[in-house]
Amino acid sequence: MKKGIVGAGNWVQDKVKTIDRWPGEGNLCNILKEEVSTGGGPANVLFDLRAADAALPLYAAGKLGDDAVGDYILAEIEKRNIDTAYMCRTAQAPTSFTDVMSGEGKRTFFHCRGANAQLSFEDLCDINVPAKYFYLAYLLLLDTLDSEDPQYGTQAVRLLDHLSKKGYETVVDFVSEAPEKFRAKVLPALPYIDHLIVNEVETASCWNETLRDADGNILWKKLPEAVKFLFARGVRKTVVIHFPEGACAGTPEGRYIYVPSVYADKKDIVGTNGAGDAFCAGVMYALHENWDLQDALKLGGVFSSFNLKSATASGGAVDLQTMLDFMKNARFSALPQGMTPADCQ
Repeated sequence: MKKGIVGAGNWVQDKVKTIDRWPGEGNLCNILKEEVSTGGGPANVLFDLRAADAALPLYAAGKLGDDAVGDYILAEIEKRNIDTAYMCRTAQAPTSFTDVMSGEGKRTFFHCRGANAQLSFEDLCDINVPAKYFYLAYLLLLDTLDSEDPQYGTQAVRLLDHLSKKGYETVVDFVSEAPEKFRAKVLPALPYIDHLIVNEVETASCWNETLRDADGNILWKKLPEAVKFLFARGVRKTVVIHFPEGACAGTPEGRYIYVPSVYADKKDIVGTNGAGDAFCAGVMYALHENWDLQDALKLGGVFSSFNLKSATASGGAVDLQTMLDFMKNARFSALPQGMTPADCQ
């Protein structure tokens, strides 16, 4: 039986600067602290998973520059006993990095795409490990994989089909982009995705429908229709949509559930960098272990709540037992106005 997860895509060094306020353009703020860590979807997800479960087989796949930053990321992967056989190096571009400005519960990214932009179908197509899931992130930040393919639309879609035929279940995450660009790159990929885990902004870009009202409130009555739309466009097994207020999910057979987020006091939130990836890691772990979908959403919320305790993308990660103990008495946020427990499933 296949077991484990391949994490592929963007590998980044994050330089997280905690700032005292958000200045206007041309103004000054103070950097209170700087932390250097790994970042990017596969790093965040795999490192959270490794903290949760020391025995789960994990495999890293991506492209780093032939430089000191690439050496640092590779060492961090190996330190966690994650297989690095499919990590490529190149002298043609630097390892990708991001300057993250974190403060007041917000974050802003200044990103250098670097070697990630060169990651291609050829770099990943020979993956051959006994893993159950192939996780790819983030489309729309992987220039070569996002480039045109005459048959599939993009190289990334060709890769997802190729690895599906090898027997991997595909899990995909995106970054938020201009809606017209998002739809052009994302919609062709949906029929090749088994488990889609996205936020409400990305869902709205796919659907071309807003999921928040003019006051910023989540339009919870539209969420089931959004889930149905993504299945209608081809997602095969699970659709999960997450947002600060909670998460919803569905299956092709018509099951729909809503779970509110784990309550977090503002004074306990150090940063939100990597919170969405932590949620993804929790949901993916639960699905991998064949948990019920509702419990998968709850575990994703707990993964995310621990992430908020650190400014770095995976610095708050803890072991699974700690999270399960926390979950027993976890306090969840209030349901959106007008929603009742009967609306959650």
